[in-house]
Formats: sequence, structure tokens, C-alpha cells
Amino acid sequence: MAALTPLWQPRATADGSFTFFSSEFGETFHSLEGARQEAFEKFAIATALPTQAQAPQLQLLDICYGLGYNTAAALEVIWHHNPACQVTVVGLELDLRVPQAALAVMPPWSAPVQAILERLAEGQQVSTPQCQAQLLIGDARQTIQDLVRQGFQADAIFLDPFSPQRCPQLWTVEFLSLVARCLAPEGYLATYSRAAAVRSALREAGLHIGTLPIGAPQHSHEWAQGTVARWQADHLIPLSQLEQEHLQTRAGIPYRDPHLRDSAETIRLRRQAEQQVSHRESTSRWRNRWGIT
Repeated sequence: MAALTPLWQPRATADGSFTFFSSEFGETFHSLEGARQEAFEKFAIATALPTQAQAPQLQLLDICYGLGYNTAAALEVIWHHNPACQVTVVGLELDLRVPQAALAVMPPWSAPVQAILERLAEGQQVSTPQCQAQLLIGDARQTIQDLVRQGFQADAIFLDPFSPQRCPQLWTVEFLSLVARCLAPEGYLATYSRAAAVRSALREAGLHIGTLPIGAPQHSHEWAQGTVARWQADHLIPLSQLEQEHLQTRAGIPYRDPHLRDSAETIRLRRQAEQQVSHRESTSRWRNRWGIT
């Protein structure tokens, strides 16, 4: 088992589970409101896995596998609803040391799920009668291309990079267009991000988007807890008027990475240049109109 590294400092979250804080990106891997809870609510449940689990087989794509919580929550939900469902999991992860270090802070999962996470972290592959899983290590912009060439089709895609401001490489129109090609015709893509740039990029990739609402928002700036996307608009919660107008502001100008190899800074600067010459409404004016503080 890998020792905890200064790059990833354990942080307790409100539901008692732990996440890591990344010194490289300046963010935690999960919401501090609850890492385990987030994996269930924003990914496993948001992609309709309780219903999808009635199928005999499912395929999952976990982008930015990280600590493995999204995959774990998905397997728990699927096998709770259908113990006979055979699941294929592909996880994309930049650094194998993250899932290895996560074994030291892992929340309690069922024994079969815990065993899969351990074997993935140690050997990058798992093969059991119920689960075929693998981790593809490297830049997701490259590893996703292998999946596209293979014709991989996921019933659920978990899109969980660090925030667009910190990791724009994995939120661009070009990357998300490749991700969309891995989404099955009846599948669901879920992400914690509600950013207008991300939603615009998903639309440019050809997907319909819906909101992941907050049960009881406490502040004006809390209008959604994520985004769900599909090839069809059915079974999606439509964007509110506030969210629709957000997409029309300069914030809705997406990130672009034409050759899928630019640095984060280059991608950010390219978007800033496009925003500066745009005639769209400023995001600050939109905020003022809606009383968002």
C-alpha cells in the first residue's frame, strides 16, 4: 500500500468519510459536505443506476477515478437492486498513487466492492464473474481516444475532474465530444459541475442537458448541485430560467483545446480572449439581475 504523500492531504468531510486535498490543484477531491454522500447522490443516483440495474449487464466509465468512491457507490447501488447484474468498469486516472493512497482512508464499502477497489489500486485490473474492471493510467485526453476507437459504450459516465478553473483540459468541447461518443444511446452522464462553460460544451458535443437540483438551497448562489446529460431530453430535469440565461452570458463560452494537448494556462487564455471580444451579457450583470451574491 502506498504511503500518504504530501501531495494529497486527508480531509474529513461532514458525513464522516475522508477525501484528499490536492496541493497541486488547490482543491479537495470531493465535497466537504460529504465525500461518500456525493458519490451516491451526484453520480450513482444521478445516472439512474437504481433503474438501469435491472439490465443483465451495465458498463460504467469513471473519468478521474481518484479515490474510487464513484465506482464504489455505483457498484453498491447496482448490486443492491440487482445482485446478478454483470458490470464492466473503466476508470481513467492520471496518477495510480491516488487510488493506492486512498486505501488508507477508505470509507466502509461492502466486502465485494472493497476487494475490487483494492485490486484495482494494486494491479489496475479485476476479473470476477460479476465485474470486469480496469484503470487506464495517463492523460485522460489520450486514454479516452483508445476507448472511442474500441467503440466502448457506457450506460453511465461519471465526469469528475477538478474544477474547470483548475483543470480546464478535461472540460473542453473537444474532450467532452470524445466523452459523448462513449455514452450509450440510453445512457446518462453526470457531473458535479453546473458551470455554464461545461454545460455549453456538453451541448456542443450534441447532448441534451438537465440540472441536478439542490433540495433546500440556503443561499442565492446555490441553484444546482450538478448537471446530467443524455442523447435524449427525456428523464432530465429542465434547466430553470436562471440557468438558461446563465448559458447565454460570457460564462457560457466553453473551453477549447483543438489538438487535445494544450496546457491549462493556454486553454484558459484562449477562453479569456474569446470572452473579451464577445457581445454576450456579462456574468456580473446576470448575477445582479437575479440577485445572486
